[in-house]
Amino acid sequence: MSTDDENPAPPPTLPDLLRRGLDVVFIGINPGLYSARQGHYFARRTNRFWPAFSRSRLSAAAREGLGVAALEPRHDAMLLDFGIGFTDVAKRPTGNAAELAPGELAAAVPALVEKLRATMPRIACFHGVTGYRPFRRAAFATAAETVALGLQDETIGGTRLFVVPNPSPANAHATPAAQTIWYDRLAELLDALRCQRKL
Repeated sequence: MSTDDENPAPPPTLPDLLRRGLDVVFIGINPGLYSARQGHYFARRTNRFWPAFSRSRLSAAAREGLGVAALEPRHDAMLLDFGIGFTDVAKRPTGNAAELAPGELAAAVPALVEKLRATMPRIACFHGVTGYRPFRRAAFATAAETVALGLQDETIGGTRLFVVPNPSPANAHATPAAQTIWYDRLAELLDALRCQRKL
């Protein structure tokens, strides 16, 4: 006979850290179990997100405003005040993305599209093609499987879509330095979009 200790209840999912008019919303594939238990995005120490983001120009205003040299998972909700939010394609926590059921990412896309339409961030930044590919297929009925990193042709209303490498340590193709470069490119895009709005 099993007990609750042998089969603990899954942790609650991470809350969406969203509000209208954000500059950038970072979109993960789905919350990891560890992050869900900690209650913060990218909470595992081996994840490259916080170190790489902290070294980027994109985080400069937040670091200055919070008076820290490096941002950490505990700062995730505070970043809303600096124009940065967080959510996921699918919200069910798993040990890794491979544990999601077939079709689970695609089934979650309509809810994510609604969130983006409701909050209208300037940029929605997907971490990894694994999350963006099913999003694009479901949101735009696009059959093409090839997804390049960087700015995408598709938009959700006025929100531009951008894909960066997955910062998970399981992604051996992206070094921390390369990850930082992608966040710097996001900062460049954000500057360009702000300039367009002023014209």
